[in-house]
Amino acid sequence: MAQSVRISIVKAFVDIERQTEFGSDHPAFTSALVGLSAVVCVTLPQLLFDFHINHPMARTQQTARKPTNINGSSTPNTLDVADSSERSLINTEHGDNLAPTGSLPKIRNLYEAKHKQRALPWTARYPDDLEEPLENAESAQYALLVRYNKCYDMRKKLKVDSIVVQSPLLKSVLRSVLDDYPGITTSLQRLEFSAPFQPFVHRWEQLSEARKKQTHPETCEHLELLWKVLEEELHDVIREKQDFVANGVVTFDSLWSIFEPGALVFHQDEGHDRIYKLRSGNYQETPCGKIYRMQCGYVEFDGEGFGFSQGIISVPSFAGTAPITKLLAYPAIRHAHYESLKERLLARGRLFEAYKGYHFKAYQGIAIGQGYFGPIRYNVDSRIIIDRQAYNRFNPNQKINLQKLNIDDSASSDEDDDEEAEARTFMAPRSLSEEQLLICAPSLRGYSLRDKKWLQFFVDSVKDITWNEDAFNSLVAPQEQKDLVLAFAESQVKNNHGFDDVIQGKGRGIIMLLSGPPGVGKTLTAESVAETMKVPLYMMSAGDLGTSANDVESKLGTILEMNAKWNACLLLDEADVFLEARSAHDLHRNQLVSVFLRLLEYYEGILFLTTNRVDNIDAAFDSRIHLTLEYDELNLDSRRYVWRTFLSKVSNVGEFSAADVDKLAEAILNGRQIKNVLKTAQLLASKKEEPLNFQHIDVVLRLRAANTSKKRPFKAL
Repeated sequence: MAQSVRISIVKAFVDIERQTEFGSDHPAFTSALVGLSAVVCVTLPQLLFDFHINHPMARTQQTARKPTNINGSSTPNTLDVADSSERSLINTEHGDNLAPTGSLPKIRNLYEAKHKQRALPWTARYPDDLEEPLENAESAQYALLVRYNKCYDMRKKLKVDSIVVQSPLLKSVLRSVLDDYPGITTSLQRLEFSAPFQPFVHRWEQLSEARKKQTHPETCEHLELLWKVLEEELHDVIREKQDFVANGVVTFDSLWSIFEPGALVFHQDEGHDRIYKLRSGNYQETPCGKIYRMQCGYVEFDGEGFGFSQGIISVPSFAGTAPITKLLAYPAIRHAHYESLKERLLARGRLFEAYKGYHFKAYQGIAIGQGYFGPIRYNVDSRIIIDRQAYNRFNPNQKINLQKLNIDDSASSDEDDDEEAEARTFMAPRSLSEEQLLICAPSLRGYSLRDKKWLQFFVDSVKDITWNEDAFNSLVAPQEQKDLVLAFAESQVKNNHGFDDVIQGKGRGIIMLLSGPPGVGKTLTAESVAETMKVPLYMMSAGDLGTSANDVESKLGTILEMNAKWNACLLLDEADVFLEARSAHDLHRNQLVSVFLRLLEYYEGILFLTTNRVDNIDAAFDSRIHLTLEYDELNLDSRRYVWRTFLSKVSNVGEFSAADVDKLAEAILNGRQIKNVLKTAQLLASKKEEPLNFQHIDVVLRLRAANTSKKRPFKAL
């Protein structure tokens, strides 16, 4: 019974669809509609009865929401009936003889349903309430299409929603007016502008000038049409912007009118003047209030080549008007001393360009590091290594991705293919343009040797290193010993890949062990070698490496790799904890020594080890150490030389005779103690406002001798 009912309803629907071609007023259509009503009235009650008998759960659910009439009896839901009929129509329109899925070379059109609450959002029935499209061949003949919206600001009835420029003559004029304006391509067949028409607000003066200079009659006519529409729509905005600029102020709601995309924007970053290139700006709501957010571009170096990076500048909302030059960011052309600013930033940009790659420099100032909760500022006074590639290697989470620069490399050869030319242009440009130099980043990535941190260093605070040319001469040691140490170090730097072990990459480094009592020049030897060779000196101690084997392996491995990359001298001061012979009862320290030995096998640089206990060194180190130097206590001649060396470096010093120096040398002191005595005496002389003389040093020596001779009794608890 249910099957026959469905077939009757579907046939009635199909009959109606066939008669629609005659129109709804045709008698055939009316007859088909009457037939459908009759079929529904006769068959629907039986269909519903069968459904509830066969599906009791559905009957229970439907009873609660079944509509009733005023007498309390049930009323059929016509929408549900229509949906069911439509499903049947779609599924059985062609009868039971259906083709395999996807085999018919035809298109089945479905249309959005009128009622959103319907079970089927799509229908096979063509909509009967459509209007003819307004943009067609007839509208294409007009120079402009202007769309209007209703306006509710009580000043006008309509406002322009968008403008479509169709005139080729207008597009030709706009090509020069909107030249280099981001996001605008005037050669498009369909050139559309939407309110608030920012390109025309920002380039209003250029449009006005083009209108005055235009002489072609037809172009003038088309341009006048556009001018009339824009002038009427933007009259208030343009006059307001001109008034603000003339008075040097702006409101928060009008910020967009003074920030033209593609223009240069001035901003201060950590107290350093910067210029960005504005890409776009928009208003945003934040938990802290409304802001004007600007996406800006600047030139950065990623270790391989120069490119554009993106920065965000936010201007918080403010009441009333504010001076343009007091904003957190404003157009660079509005700067009071723009020409001098430009010269300074161009000079800084050239330095930034020159500092690409590896550089060993001095630095004094504020540097920026990365913490868990944001940037951390450090006061740095140290020698630094500028190396963006190494920064990326050891800080992979801080690596940046850059957009390629458009740099014209005039030296490119015609024989190069496009891919090679493109790669060379990005990776090794001959020079940055003037605008690109202006918007270069103010900071460089590198490593502080004293702070042992990866930081960002500001270009303005980077200085050349003042080398100590007499460092090696001040070292108290036999000349042949100094020559040997220097020869070892220089040969290693020049030929660090000249000799290899049976296993590739093994045994390429040079390890020197310096032993002796404190203050005899062990540390000074490493410092003098690095100073003479003008290479970095990385100083570390056991405390820098940690106490667990895992920490030592991780930290020491990184340090060795860094120093090998930079051809630096590595000094491990007081290395006794790693050099001491292993024992059967201290497994933890045995692990440290084993890790240390294994890592040294593959080190490719220069390593100085200092120790005071050479007699207790582990036997495994004997085969790994290339040169061992023993330093003795300073004798009389050595102490005399040290005194003269230190006295020559004092700025405000009196006369010291040879007899005075000989008397000072009689005190049995090491080099570090002599330096401390001299420093204390200098403070005494400064307090008395006198030049440093023998009496000041003698006072310090006598006090030191008196305190050393005293025996401090032990007080038992």
